[in-house]
Amino acid sequence: MDKSLAAADLQPRIVALGTAGGPRWWTKGQPQRRSGIATAVVVGDVFYLVDCGHGTGRRINEAGLDMKDLRAVFLTHLHSDHTVDLGGLALFGLYEMLERSGSPVKILGPGDRGVLPQVSSRTDVAPEPLNPANPTPGTRDMFRTLMHAHATDLNDRILDSLRPNPLDLFQAEDIVIPDGTGYHPNENPTPDMEPFVIYEDELVTVSAILVEHPPIAPAFGFRFETEAGSVTFSGDTTETANMIRLARDTNLLLHEAIDFDFVESIYANKTDEGSRASRDHHYKSHTSVEGAARVATAAGARQLALHHLVPGSANDDIWLRGRDYFAGQFHVPEDLDVISFAADDAVGQPEDNANLTVETKKVLAP
Repeated sequence: MDKSLAAADLQPRIVALGTAGGPRWWTKGQPQRRSGIATAVVVGDVFYLVDCGHGTGRRINEAGLDMKDLRAVFLTHLHSDHTVDLGGLALFGLYEMLERSGSPVKILGPGDRGVLPQVSSRTDVAPEPLNPANPTPGTRDMFRTLMHAHATDLNDRILDSLRPNPLDLFQAEDIVIPDGTGYHPNENPTPDMEPFVIYEDELVTVSAILVEHPPIAPAFGFRFETEAGSVTFSGDTTETANMIRLARDTNLLLHEAIDFDFVESIYANKTDEGSRASRDHHYKSHTSVEGAARVATAAGARQLALHHLVPGSANDDIWLRGRDYFAGQFHVPEDLDVISFAADDAVGQPEDNANLTVETKKVLAP
């Protein structure tokens, strides 16, 4: 692909717009240190957005980014803590995007699941699903539904103030999983596979791979390749070999991390089936600090940054112990921190760690 800028001009970097995971506010009655998960990938004069957690719009403004420079939005999966500010981004961001008609921002994310997830083994009575007429909408349907829900407001703007329709400024599309992978949302949500390209322009090529975050499916990890370096996002996942494939020799891997001691403190002494089911979910769907380091090391990543931190209010020492497990550059970014992923700024991994695998070192619930 022809690149319009020399590698030296790209200055590729990420801005950690939000670094907390989970669909809740962690510090009742206290200022929130970490906003919901969202990351800007800045390349040259434009940026791309990975996930839209709570506070994304505010953080974009605080980072000095301009919505008119947004090229595309990538959603790793459709859990609310990754999508809750997508509607607000379109509703409020359109006022900075008056010249973008005819050049819409692409929104790329998972398609319709097609089938409901299996009911937890913790109950004998299946709960009634929400919205049974369309219980598993994909990215395209979700975005259109969000805009339709605000039709009263938007039609005031469109008809009275002559503002653009956000459906003309944003183009939401479902990521199509390649044929032949063996993917099935319940029976085989994370088949062994190779990354596949989902987006390309003159600055970046973005690839995706399926990761393991049950019960939601599909769930993706993303990799951005530029002439000057690469950055890879795990999305929400337990340790999976697919992430090693996606992150092979990447200059920067951003990987989720959860504190399983926190999980035990919340759920270990609770006997109701809802609490037990929630505890089950965390163990089968997320990655420890040590696990993230194993994935990064096995992939040969030059840098590792932990984000989507659960709980978002944890003491830094919980995450900084990752330094003991990863030999490359290690980061625990605060909101609005900037990390370069230019190849010249990354330090390589020791060769004797290259054949570590995650299959034998997975964190399992006791």
